[in-house]
Amino acid sequence: QVKVVESGGGLVQAGESLRLSCTISELPFGEYHMGWFRHVPGKEYEGVSCIAESGDNTYFADSVKGRFAISRDNAKNTLYLQMNSLKAEDTGMYYCARCWPDLQPRPVYSGGEWKNYWGQGTQVTVSS
Repeated sequence: QVKVVESGGGLVQAGESLRLSCTISELPFGEYHMGWFRHVPGKEYEGVSCIAESGDNTYFADSVKGRFAISRDNAKNTLYLQMNSLKAEDTGMYYCARCWPDLQPRPVYSGGEWKNYWGQGTQVTVSS
């Protein structure tokens, strides 16, 4: 059974940093582009960043370029998001999932169907 666990969120002041982690089991993690998404109630899910299988190519939303860094450890099936110079508008629930380079979620074919696997998310709250 696929399990996605995000962690590392919290309440911080504007300008501070956080590092998010996401561990995924029962999926060929190292064969997929993986990324981070965030959601604020009442708004659409927003793609934040995506990283290629090898880590050589990374993609970022314009709103986070220069402040966020994405990385992965395929040996540990773990994805990271280093968030620096946080702003109030970065507040939201952060999720990890397979991604396309254009920062859209990409479904996985498993158990005879295509579906997006999401964890419970990790809440990031930035106070100004």
